[in-house]
Amino acid sequence: MNKAKKAIAERVPDIDVVIEMLDARLPASSANPMLAQLTRNKRALKILNKQDLADPQVTRLWLEHYNGLANTRALALDAGDRAPAQKLIAACRELVPHRGGLDKPLRVLICGIPNVGKSTLINTMTGRRVAKTGNEPGITKAQQRILLADDFELFDTPGMLWPKILVEEGGYNLAASGAIGRNAMDEEEVALVLLGYLMRRYPDALCQRYKLDSIEGWQDIDALEAIGRKRGAMLGGGRVNIQKAAEVVLTDFRSGATGHITLERPEEWTVWLKAARELEARRQAERAAREEARKGKAAE
Repeated sequence: MNKAKKAIAERVPDIDVVIEMLDARLPASSANPMLAQLTRNKRALKILNKQDLADPQVTRLWLEHYNGLANTRALALDAGDRAPAQKLIAACRELVPHRGGLDKPLRVLICGIPNVGKSTLINTMTGRRVAKTGNEPGITKAQQRILLADDFELFDTPGMLWPKILVEEGGYNLAASGAIGRNAMDEEEVALVLLGYLMRRYPDALCQRYKLDSIEGWQDIDALEAIGRKRGAMLGGGRVNIQKAAEVVLTDFRSGATGHITLERPEEWTVWLKAARELEARRQAERAAREEARKGKAAE
């Protein structure tokens, strides 16, 4: 993370446009607040990637949200589709129309969290394998310079998370998407939170995927146990293998097998962020009070 942060900070002064790739299923959760600080006052292009896995109606809401921001454009695409990928180059040129030509090449920095599909997009645009890809986060290790046209330079950076996730819901969404490695999360807990959201927002898709007659009145653990039984994730004595059931839920969501799902809406994120900031302010005030009390005791 520190290496990626340093690389971005060194490159930013010479950059005209910053492309941030977001996961269309969790646009706000996958937006790096540290990147926003590093690239302040730069023109921004938000790419809602993996739109083929997301809820199209909610994707439209997010596009409206980002396109309403100053000096910002937003596009939704699937990184493996070549035609939409070409729109990225055109959008960058629209953001900075005074840049272009060999004497004033357009310099673009592309960033994103691990496993968001950045390398796949770059390979699609160039028509060759210039960036490593994979299903695990952290594939890209070093910054790369890629010439997409004679006057269009693209600088790739390693996927970067931030040291502290402020919004709890955002942390769970990142974990559900696979952006956070398995060793850093409790899969059972993540699956339960994911199921809770699906039960509220996408009950029909959930029932259809796992052939559940009804989930009315269920808790998240009820759904997880039912899915485990449906998928044969069982232990001795008729007990459900909760770990295996959680793996099924997460794998199905990540692959799109559960349906076109988006885990957050703009209005939801506004509420979550406000609550998180208020909680953080209270914690800081409590820490400050404890520190003052400690100093007072030491001075006695």
